[in-house]
Amino acid sequence: AMIDVQSSQDQRNVAIDRVGVKDVVYPIRLRTPDGGEQTTVATINMYVALPHYKKGTHMSRFLEVLNAETSEPLTPERIPKVTSAICERLNAEKAHFSCTFTYFIKKPAPVTGTPGLMDYEVTFVGKVDKGEYTFRMTVVVPVTSLCPCSKKISDYGAHNQRSHVTISTVTEGFVWI
Repeated sequence: AMIDVQSSQDQRNVAIDRVGVKDVVYPIRLRTPDGGEQTTVATINMYVALPHYKKGTHMSRFLEVLNAETSEPLTPERIPKVTSAICERLNAEKAHFSCTFTYFIKKPAPVTGTPGLMDYEVTFVGKVDKGEYTFRMTVVVPVTSLCPCSKKISDYGAHNQRSHVTISTVTEGFVWI
């Protein structure tokens, strides 16, 4: 379907920063440091910028680009190609592709050492702006710390504080989650 962002009589010439599709559920396959693979489910958002002279875009083309090469799960290596293809297919100078997913890493428990899976929220963002590609990775890491006040006043035990640390980086090469 064509989204008409302004009528033919509309002379305002307003550019739109982002028009596209969001919350598309799609499988993603990632390599693991031990040489294996992990497949999980990503929530994908894809947008283009519309210049002031363009009236709309075909929303179905976003999904056509995502499904163009294969029906296999998405891989991080395909993100630059998909992002560039969005620009080409929708005739746009700027494109945004993001996918957010849960990634599991095996970690030993702090006291017992028993292995378990920790879940990390990861977001990959690919952007093309006038032919230049950039990639950002954001990882939300759950952490637990010992409450210093509780430890100071307790003879036997102190309580822990749970929080999240968010790490975001723009990279040109490969970096492990």
